[in-house]
Amino acid sequence: MKDKFFTNIFGNKKVTKEVIKSEIRINNLDVTVLKKDIKNLHLNVLPPDGRVRVSVPKRLNEDNIRLFVISKLPWIRKHIEHFQSQPRETPREYITGESHYFKGARYILNLIEYDGKHKIEIRNMKYIDFYVKKNMNREQKERIFLRWHRKELEKELLNIFIEWQNIMGVVIKEWRIKRMKTKWGTCNTKAKRIWINLELIKKPVYCIEYIVVHELVHLLENNHNKRFYGYMDKFMPQWKSYKKELNESVLRYYAGI
Repeated sequence: MKDKFFTNIFGNKKVTKEVIKSEIRINNLDVTVLKKDIKNLHLNVLPPDGRVRVSVPKRLNEDNIRLFVISKLPWIRKHIEHFQSQPRETPREYITGESHYFKGARYILNLIEYDGKHKIEIRNMKYIDFYVKKNMNREQKERIFLRWHRKELEKELLNIFIEWQNIMGVVIKEWRIKRMKTKWGTCNTKAKRIWINLELIKKPVYCIEYIVVHELVHLLENNHNKRFYGYMDKFMPQWKSYKKELNESVLRYYAGI
């Protein structure tokens, strides 16, 4: 199927780049194939569950793609096992005594049922006091908790985006927050719009900052190449340790993946 179209204007000439997406199965392994206007093959095993994706030149036929993937099977299996062996958060029930992560620290939830308006407070850097109305079900409590997460992440991101745009000399039109299964952040360089994963509010603030810097660098270099990583080294020399910490951190449970 034709998955995406990217259009650029060079003078009066319109150039359209097409990405063709398909799926193949190799040794009980499902592989997503993206055919692009590129010269080399790029293989990725993606978090959180080890999904396999390969980007290839359009001219390459399926037999050659299969041979390439088969030659990399030991490497692929190793990385899939790494992702699948990582601890996952079990579904949260929002009950007293339950563990919750917030800005890199572990807190114990203290559920307080009362007749007032719901609210959430941090106490003694150890507890999250969660005030809710009586007889609320799990889904209702989760919606309240996620709204709190969103507001807290917005507070962090507001200052981080202002600071790093000034440092890097780039400007975005907007940033937004949403729940994502496989990415910490994304950048639409054409629209100058950045999306940040809501789950980041559970991670240390320096990890949130790292993702923001990563996405802002895409405004200077769209691809993950030598130039891109040169910018990362320049603006945030310790970025590799932050990336490693995120990759090895506890992943949220998602039903069906």
